[in-house]
Amino acid sequence: MSFFGFGASADIEIVLGDQESRKKVEMRNEEGKKEKLPLYYDGENVTGKVHIKLKGRKLEHQGIRVEFIGQIELFYDRGNQHDFTSLIRQLSPPGELSGDKTFDFQFITVEKPYESYTGTNVRLRYFLRVTIVRRLSDVTKEMDLAVHTLSSYPDMNNSLKMEVGIEDCLHIEFEYNKSKYHLKDVIVGKIYFLLVRIKIKHMEIAIIKRETTGIPPNMYNENETVAKYEIMDGAPVRGESIPIRLFLSGYDLTPTMKDINKKFSVRYFINLVLVDEEDRRYFKQQEILLWRKGDPKTTRKPVKAEK
Repeated sequence: MSFFGFGASADIEIVLGDQESRKKVEMRNEEGKKEKLPLYYDGENVTGKVHIKLKGRKLEHQGIRVEFIGQIELFYDRGNQHDFTSLIRQLSPPGELSGDKTFDFQFITVEKPYESYTGTNVRLRYFLRVTIVRRLSDVTKEMDLAVHTLSSYPDMNNSLKMEVGIEDCLHIEFEYNKSKYHLKDVIVGKIYFLLVRIKIKHMEIAIIKRETTGIPPNMYNENETVAKYEIMDGAPVRGESIPIRLFLSGYDLTPTMKDINKKFSVRYFINLVLVDEEDRRYFKQQEILLWRKGDPKTTRKPVKAEK
């Protein structure tokens, strides 16, 4: 028996229209655990069914709706989410459910301008939310979706050449084959030693991810080393060259993201580090641009990558 509407409730299940056939990708949730989510691209339809199973004999409600939401949450500002996409479909007007009910829904050519992302201080997520509006307490259910943004190959992709040194002690030149890489690419390069008058113990290369959130004066930068390996062990001599070959496909990377909804950015840097016998470290950073290449099986039209 239900008194004053208490106890009469329901379970909500959301089933996507192509849930079995749609590709799934791993995404980190807020707790840092990986979960598999259905993958969508910009402009794709989002369709499915909502199953409502009553726990009692009937359920009075003030309306039932489904929403498609794109949202940015800054972890240092927990109570203040920023919705950049919000679409609503009414499934039922106010009334009463006297048995289990299934509703169809569809969101056509949905704009999904940004890639899903979970970082140190920020999360960008897309999700469906079903709400049974009730006089005292709503019944809600959410389902997360993953979104990837695709880019076409950059027209201009110049090699990177730089020199670094300490006057009369060290002079090296390094070169990378290009400055823009897709997420399954290979970084190929060489390091030339033009002058060596300090005793170098080893050298390593790393990829640094820099996440920037907020706006000045409340701006936060978080650096994370996502890839690192040693490329030389022992002292080099003048005229020696060291080859570099770093495969990106084995690392958890995202495309470069610049000023997403004026809330955050994600940038990547190649960091070259030399360590001498007194454990002094010499390093040089160079920014690279990462982009997501379309899968040949994917029919979505990619957008143009930044130059």
